[in-house]
Amino acid sequence: MSHHYCGPNFGFPGGDARLNLTDLYVFPKPGGAGKSILIMDVHPSSTFAQTPTPKDPFASEALYELRIDTNGDAVADVTYRARFSAVTGGAQTATLRRIEGAQAAGADAIGQVILEGAAVSFDREAHVTTAGEYRFFAGWRSDPFFFDPIGAVNNLQFTGKDFFADKDVCSIVLEVPNSAFGSKAIGLWARTLDGASGRWIQADRGARPGQAPFLLGDQINAYLAAEPADDARFIPAIAHSLEHSGGYTAEQARRVAASLLPDLMHFDPTRPASYPGNGRALTDDVIDGFLAVLTNGKVTTDGVGAHSDLLTEFPYLGPPHRAAIASRAA
Repeated sequence: MSHHYCGPNFGFPGGDARLNLTDLYVFPKPGGAGKSILIMDVHPSSTFAQTPTPKDPFASEALYELRIDTNGDAVADVTYRARFSAVTGGAQTATLRRIEGAQAAGADAIGQVILEGAAVSFDREAHVTTAGEYRFFAGWRSDPFFFDPIGAVNNLQFTGKDFFADKDVCSIVLEVPNSAFGSKAIGLWARTLDGASGRWIQADRGARPGQAPFLLGDQINAYLAAEPADDARFIPAIAHSLEHSGGYTAEQARRVAASLLPDLMHFDPTRPASYPGNGRALTDDVIDGFLAVLTNGKVTTDGVGAHSDLLTEFPYLGPPHRAAIASRAA
């Protein structure tokens, strides 16, 4: 399920849907040489039980980070950090900072303010903020993820019904000049941090879809709290899951598990996006590829395809379904 409901027992990390990283995308800007699009989706609009999640898009006592490794050591060299105000009078704003160098790997650095006071979108209208070579969006959007998770938990007996076709997420979309990466090829991942206790605690992290909910077992909490540079310690847990799910030999399972770590997304902005080789486009069928790995080629599709409400321009994600429902009810 990508990182939808990736906490224990398919719940939310820390019990808060707003801290739940669902998906990460990165691709060259369509028709815009020299820039790339980074998308971090959080806060799924409902659970499998159709239970609504909080109305506030983003938690004000949280940090939302896009982390970039520019030298191949799986440690952040550049971090884009979004922090949000409390919701007041039905409105919320965002501040975006860029942190680089040794401080990029931590949680306490102040960094450089790229923009502040950016309006968060609560309805169908996409409020976009421009600051120099950057463009920024944050708010509710149609969830671009497509999958039949009901079939997944029913012994991979897929029906071809896309559970996410009418669901929403809260998206952070950032248009970045490629020169800001510091190198041509990068490694990218996202994370959320919870500050409700008075100190920053990593609640969720990841880049590759599917791994956390399906392959970590009782190691999932440790995994979500860890850093990509330390991911080799999770090879045994993932290999154990692969042996059971795909009938791999122990040696094969360890080899495949090692290929899935560290959990970051490789991206060269001079090449088209195509998961898993280079970034991830909004239409990439990542779950079909994951199913093939999970089952050792026995199952290769869930019969679900990309959504039709994607936009051809920034912020690229379709308007939220919740807004359409609200307007019909008014």
